[in-house]
Amino acid sequence: MASIKNLKKDINYVLGDVIEYALDVSALKSEPKKGDAIIDEAIETFDNLVAKVNAKNVENKKAHFKALNEELEAKAKGLVEKISNL
Repeated sequence: MASIKNLKKDINYVLGDVIEYALDVSALKSEPKKGDAIIDEAIETFDNLVAKVNAKNVENKKAHFKALNEELEAKAKGLVEKISNL
């Protein structure tokens, strides 16, 4: 992990791409309500991850940020699977 700044960018780009993918798939399949639910979940995930990144009371920062990176990957993978199942 290079920096907190890069982690925040990764969170933004990854979840932004997930939201864009959800919009595209829901538009193609004419299922906007299901797509909206997934988009809301992605936004909630974004908010939670950024709040965790900004937490000041962390003992081991390196382990904390590594865990956040793994959480981002797992959440994004789960969201993409939900989109694929629309």
